[in-house]
Amino acid sequence: MKLFRLLRTVHIPSTFTKKTSPIQVRLFQHDFVPRDPKAKPKRYKYPAVYDPYGPRPPPSDKIVQLAERMATLPPEELKMIGPCLGDKLKHPKMQTVSTEGMNLGSQGGASAGSAKAEEKKVEKTAFDVKLEKFDAAAKIKVIKEVRTFTNLGLKEAKDLVEKAPALLKQGVTKEEANEIIEKLKAVGGVAVME
Repeated sequence: MKLFRLLRTVHIPSTFTKKTSPIQVRLFQHDFVPRDPKAKPKRYKYPAVYDPYGPRPPPSDKIVQLAERMATLPPEELKMIGPCLGDKLKHPKMQTVSTEGMNLGSQGGASAGSAKAEEKKVEKTAFDVKLEKFDAAAKIKVIKEVRTFTNLGLKEAKDLVEKAPALLKQGVTKEEANEIIEKLKAVGGVAVME
């Protein structure tokens, strides 16, 4: 009862509302001043070039002369400027980054080729198990066996087995891969380790 009396006393001042239709009510801010439609828009001047560091003083005459002399040098001598300045200014030498263990894809260049040669020397520790084929009579047994080590549902395991040759498990140890291969061989499937 008190709630209804309170709701009757609440009144929205007419200065804040303007009815635009019987259903819609629009609330305006009290300090809103509409823009004059006849007024021209303001034009702002932007700098020709944006410089985040602000204006800088022009280079000294020595720097201009040095730049002119450097521009006349042959390309072989221009290549020597960087290392020579690094030695004079005692900058630390840049060290090559090892790409071992990184997959650089097509961007690897020559260093990726040497990294791949090193990878071939290193013994492989993670293997993939691939189902090559299975005996049609033992299809159900193969599906059940696949479900035990992949944690797949019945439908997913069935689809995976029917797509043979298909990858069953990735990144397993050699012992675990051999164990999976033996179990599949016992139920009528043929799997290989990659």
